[in-house]
Amino acid sequence: MRAVHRHVRPKYTCASCESFVQASAPSRPIERSYAGPGLLAHVVVSKYCDHLPLYRQSQIYARSGVELDRATLAEWVGSVSALVAPLIDSLGEYVMSGQKLHADDTPIPVLAPGTGKTKTGRLWTYVRDDQPAGSTDPPAVLFRYSPDRKGERPREHLKDFRGILQADGYAGFQGLYDRPREPLIEAACWAHARRKFFDIHAATDSPVALEVLERIGALYRIEADIRGHSAEQRRAARQARAIPLLNDLQGWLHATVRKVSKKSALAGAIGYTLSRWSSLTRYCEDGRIEIDNNAAERALRAIAIGRKNYLFAGSDAGGERAAAFYSLIGSAKLNGLDPEAYLREVFTRIAHHPINRIEELLPWNLAHAAPDKTKAAA
Repeated sequence: MRAVHRHVRPKYTCASCESFVQASAPSRPIERSYAGPGLLAHVVVSKYCDHLPLYRQSQIYARSGVELDRATLAEWVGSVSALVAPLIDSLGEYVMSGQKLHADDTPIPVLAPGTGKTKTGRLWTYVRDDQPAGSTDPPAVLFRYSPDRKGERPREHLKDFRGILQADGYAGFQGLYDRPREPLIEAACWAHARRKFFDIHAATDSPVALEVLERIGALYRIEADIRGHSAEQRRAARQARAIPLLNDLQGWLHATVRKVSKKSALAGAIGYTLSRWSSLTRYCEDGRIEIDNNAAERALRAIAIGRKNYLFAGSDAGGERAAAFYSLIGSAKLNGLDPEAYLREVFTRIAHHPINRIEELLPWNLAHAAPDKTKAAA
């Protein structure tokens, strides 16, 4: 037996003027659609957070006696994607107004129309999170989709950003560090450099690689001690404790690279580290900077899992929809919110929400309406 939701809208008539008023009908996220905010939030979160492709969701609903065609679900996702576009713009403005960003990208297979094959698109992530440096500004993540990995893509995404960019060694970011007007400050990633030595040690049990790993580990122990402290306190601690270790490591690397084969993987790892030394050690000069770019890599994990489940995006438009919902869901999680509860609240309000106050629907402004109950229980 199916439940029926009945909306009672009282109507009142004035005996004097014969006019009448009636209570407004509940706002519908999608005009002339029976899909309510809760159902739409569940479909979106199931796809982009729990990694259930729409055809699997359709099968799950069918087992419960609910016939929801995959095409219908896709139409709903497209409709609410258009609905949240102004909210994504507001989120993007907030992210780009920060003083430091973490950036990274990952491939995503996209169906090439008319060929029956897939091409490789990219999802770029830009994370604003200064909480490790004691900031009370809400963390947020913005995803952008592009059909390729050309350097012009991040340059377009970051054209309005000013400040510090923490990223890996992708050449496409280089144009941002030497752009004519207000170049960005480059900060590199020690986790990325460490990974090269880790892979060598795992493959060859190299004592030299192990030595580097132990030295880098000492730098990370310092970071664990000062996490959450103010930028000024972090800088002072790094100057006193990390700089001597870094100076010693740099000298040791210069001496060691002369003793190994120039064509070896170890020489390549050492060369990479020394060539980026200035940007790798910049975190000691500015307490706002992290030792690594793990904030961006964590943001991309959901995409890696999703890629294994839904295999590919149906089109470039599908990639853009994915970027939008990954942004909202990722930002909700960063602020300790239940993504489904958050999106349900957004879909309930957004259709009739004033566009000039769209920022009121950003995750940290709706925290009271969408707490993460699993964290509260823990």
